[in-house]
Amino acid sequence: MASLTPLILTPLFTALLVLLVPGNYRVVVRALAVVGSGLTAWLAVLAFFGFHPGQEGLQFESTVPWIHVGSLELAYHVGADGLNIGLLLVTGLVGFASVLASWNIERNPKLFYVLLLLVIAGALGAFASHDLLFFYFFNELALVPTFIMIGVWGRGEDKTYQAFRITLYLTLGALAALAGLIALHVATGAKTFDVLALKAALAANPLSPTSQIWIFALLLFGFGTLVGLFPFHSWAPGGYAAAPTATAMMHAGILKKAGLYAILRVALPLLPEGAATWLPVLAWLCVGNLLHCGFVALRQKDLNLLIGNSSLAHMGFAFLGIASLTVIGVTGTVIVMVAHALLAALSFALSGYLESQTGTVDMTRLGGLLKRMPVFGTLLVMAFMAGCGLPGFANFAGEATVLFGSWKSLPWVVLAAAWSGLILGGVYMLRALRAVLYGEERPELAKVEDTGWWRRLPLALLVGALLLFGVAPGLLSTRIEPVAREIVKSATRPPATPAAEPVAALSH
Repeated sequence: MASLTPLILTPLFTALLVLLVPGNYRVVVRALAVVGSGLTAWLAVLAFFGFHPGQEGLQFESTVPWIHVGSLELAYHVGADGLNIGLLLVTGLVGFASVLASWNIERNPKLFYVLLLLVIAGALGAFASHDLLFFYFFNELALVPTFIMIGVWGRGEDKTYQAFRITLYLTLGALAALAGLIALHVATGAKTFDVLALKAALAANPLSPTSQIWIFALLLFGFGTLVGLFPFHSWAPGGYAAAPTATAMMHAGILKKAGLYAILRVALPLLPEGAATWLPVLAWLCVGNLLHCGFVALRQKDLNLLIGNSSLAHMGFAFLGIASLTVIGVTGTVIVMVAHALLAALSFALSGYLESQTGTVDMTRLGGLLKRMPVFGTLLVMAFMAGCGLPGFANFAGEATVLFGSWKSLPWVVLAAAWSGLILGGVYMLRALRAVLYGEERPELAKVEDTGWWRRLPLALLVGALLLFGVAPGLLSTRIEPVAREIVKSATRPPATPAAEPVAALSH
């Protein structure tokens, strides 16, 4: 593969084809969506295994000038390095799985698949972009359709409320992040939003500590809101519970990682003084994710709400790796991002499959399903064991790496994280398994059974990827470590006296 552009354009082109097909040709619409998303997943696999870990600089790079007006130069600039190559892979895989999991959509499937393909394309474009404006555009391209999908195809009586709630939270977070990106561009005095150009400009003319601190805060809390950083997280569980299965898979699995990616790509390496000020705060906020969301998950009777709160709790591990500011910790964070993408998508796919078979995800109305749904039961046990950090799954590799990388600098937070992951996670996951799979069989579920190999295909795909990276985490770590080392080196460079204070200069 010479460029990542075909990977980004494939779902966009597929969405256009689906849009041109008459709405009553439902089989054709579904087939096009499956083929297009499958081709996207295949291109992502080719990119991942075609990536050379020892090669410096960006790979599969493309740059196309877009706007050149006065001193402003904007360009479409995409490429892969160790930070985003794994995220591109799981975006392709989860995107394909989410399309397969949506085969039973009956209400206007044409529009649903168009929106879902736009989400996939937007996520791929955001992770591939090295120009901040294109990153922001692609991220919004992925986020906006999710609001529509929750409002139109969502579940529950409060789906409209949840759609507006998630819109409000994520819009405020995105606006704060945009303000930080624009402030960074203006403060550097650079002509472009290209990350590499901004890095070079800041190396020559570092910003003052004051400027770095407040810009870093905008980026941290803006992008942190998109991820679900405590205490700006309450939009997520209810939103996921109300979302259609494919939307929950893509948002919880993929789109939340864009905020973490931006912090790692932009905030840490470009604003070291800001990182020194705010990362200790982040370390304690992540305890809120780990403990608060873990305890809330303990109280849930709705399987979707349990999975949503568990997902937020696991984001605490990703934030902890960032806060550690060590090569091992940052490497672990990216592994956690990849593993969590697969696990969150798998968990919501299983929940959606269960609801389609039983008509409910209320665990008080379930029980004894292992005998009637052995394949589903086996996959659910595997998914929840991965969520508990069982060795052999990618989640264990990522979380263990984060804990090792954070122990020296943040031992008390590591203890909270270990307690949350091992004890709280084990309790609510095992209780959920007991409620759904074991116990007395409900008479109203007497005719429930596993059906359709095609319904199992997306589940098997995600489980296989979790096992692959759990057994061979070096496939990820060898690609991630060089970039993690560069991020930590940039974020911990000694304070420098700015040659000029661009913010002050602008005030004149």
